Amino acid sequence: MAIKVRDFEVRLTRNKEERRQVRALRYEVFVEEEGAGATEEQKSLREEYDAYDRFAEYMAVFHNGKIVGTYRIIDRAAAEKMGGFYTETEYNISKIKKYKGNIAEMSRACVAAEYRENALVMRMLWAGLGEYVVRRKIGVLFGVASWVGSKPAASAQAISYLYYNHLSPLNLRATVLSENFADGINPKLSRMNILPEVFVDQDAAVREMTPLIKGYLRLGATFGKGVFIDAPFNSYDVFVMLRTKNIDRAYQKHFLGRENALDDLEDGNADGAIKTIGKIAMFPVTGPLKVMRAFVEFLLREDAVEAELIEEESAATDTEE
Repeated sequence: MAIKVRDFEVRLTRNKEERRQVRALRYEVFVEEEGAGATEEQKSLREEYDAYDRFAEYMAVFHNGKIVGTYRIIDRAAAEKMGGFYTETEYNISKIKKYKGNIAEMSRACVAAEYRENALVMRMLWAGLGEYVVRRKIGVLFGVASWVGSKPAASAQAISYLYYNHLSPLNLRATVLSENFADGINPKLSRMNILPEVFVDQDAAVREMTPLIKGYLRLGATFGKGVFIDAPFNSYDVFVMLRTKNIDRAYQKHFLGRENALDDLEDGNADGAIKTIGKIAMFPVTGPLKVMRAFVEFLLREDAVEAELIEEESAATDTEE
């Protein structure tokens, strides 16, 4: 399904050229802007990629045909083909992998610099992820969120706040693999309780958070234990986990009619959620609409009135390269 707002559109990429554009955007943001390392081949191609891109899917926002925002998505089936998830290079996610339903990793989120002032692109990416969650029956979404740099102390308020207030439940908690730090990096930098709890100020913590982390918190995300120092990528990361049934209950009740509208996804069965969402007609759309009106209304906010949800004849995408 494609979601359109005026001349913006979000959907999965469909062919190798669109996938190349995603990697080119990632190169602009992560390598040129944020200082991530790149191989000579990547510099020549001006594309950012790794071994996990082969079977991954790309959610992308298009503006007049140009890709201006993206997420990389790897579900359980794709991870099995690749021998694991990308986040397993940084965190022990064995508890999450034992979850009986479908799970998906989200990574490499970025938005072109000229589109960051308007939050529409990021909200559209989340709307696209919401559609993906229901269609693929995803019970747990996870990944890492990053700050640029190599010194977690620069975000001490934010990281300490997450530690004291938003750690994931033990049965699904990821833990950092500090032994995977690059040579010369002190493993003690993985600590999240940088500040004693009494010194943590919520307002200061929020100011230190990236827009992405603030957004995850609004959706009800929790966080793994430990900070990963990704020296080659010039970032330090925290692990993010979102059980889709726990997306803010107030929003579920307001938009989906009941607080537990997404609980059916917990068992890997989206039929109940799809029925609930499919009954709601909140704004005019073109094309057949089976699901996702409620999520789009929630995530796109004032822009939802101009949204069009287009059911595509074929959802096939070209992933393996």
